Amino acid sequence: MGIIQVNNIKIFTNHGCLEEEAKIGSEYRVDIEVKSDLTKSSISDNLNDTVDYVHLNRIATEEMAIRSELLEHVAKRILDRIFKEITLVEKAKVCVAKINPPIGGNVAQVVIILEEERK
Repeated sequence: MGIIQVNNIKIFTNHGCLEEEAKIGSEYRVDIEVKSDLTKSSISDNLNDTVDYVHLNRIATEEMAIRSELLEHVAKRILDRIFKEITLVEKAKVCVAKINPPIGGNVAQVVIILEEERK
């Protein structure tokens, strides 16, 4: 089993429960970690034998562009697409962070982390 990570995907979008968040938007960060058998690709040197991190980035970017009130909802959509579109993935972890959230305090970020295994 091997691990592929795509970290610090930076996206400006408009998630949140507050009306201002929908209008103004804010900065987000997405981190993805997938576990897969990388034995074949480590020998073949062929992109078709591995998990393409460009594909992971595209999934995150496209799902983050769809407004949700909750970060949990966005993270779950990202996980669902990973398992639907990339059959080599056995386990996945998605972290979605809202940078400088409007929660009335000096908070750098809030982070939602969801993990799943292929069923």
